[in-house]
Amino acid sequence: MAAGGSRSRADYDYLIKLLLIGDSGVGKSCLLLRFSDDSFTTSFITTIGIDFKIRTIELDGKRIKLQIWDTAGQERFRTITTAYYRGAMGILLVYDVTDESSFNNIRNWIRNIEQHASDNVNKILVGNKADMDESKRAVPTAKGQALADEYGIKFFETSAKTNMNVEDVFFTIARDIKQRLAESDSKPEAAKDAKPDVKLLAGNAQTKPASASCCS
Repeated sequence: MAAGGSRSRADYDYLIKLLLIGDSGVGKSCLLLRFSDDSFTTSFITTIGIDFKIRTIELDGKRIKLQIWDTAGQERFRTITTAYYRGAMGILLVYDVTDESSFNNIRNWIRNIEQHASDNVNKILVGNKADMDESKRAVPTAKGQALADEYGIKFFETSAKTNMNVEDVFFTIARDIKQRLAESDSKPEAAKDAKPDVKLLAGNAQTKPASASCCS
């Protein structure tokens, strides 16, 4: 949403809302923490409902404010998090390369997107924990690429632990969205109109510790 005349009221040219989705434990929160704060923790934090971070980046001479929503992957929060699909301009579908079931569930997550998100939402497939020993890998890179090709979306393997491709993923989807918005000559007010029903989720934007090792 190009800010245009609103530049005097805002410190960005575009406001882009991103959504991280995928099964619980695939590393969504770790990816977000690495990108937003350039940090990584071995203490696993389980997202309860919704959490979000903000980071402003420079892209092609424009300031892009990214509002990144991190969703809970647990089944009991699915109905809560679907409210956020409507406001998303880009969605990162995350799976764990050491967990085949999380990869197989990507198709279910895509069906959720088709049901709840806008038709033109940008999507990107992310295979996380790529730093893990190859003996633990359950999903070959070629299999991830084939799924991305099937849906016509871009694909990256990442590691929040080593920071492998994390910046590339967020910058890539942000650039694609910026180009789409520029081509449609959208107004900044549209981003405000698309924001999710925060009242519905009041009290859910929180995290709580869980006794598990963190994701890579």
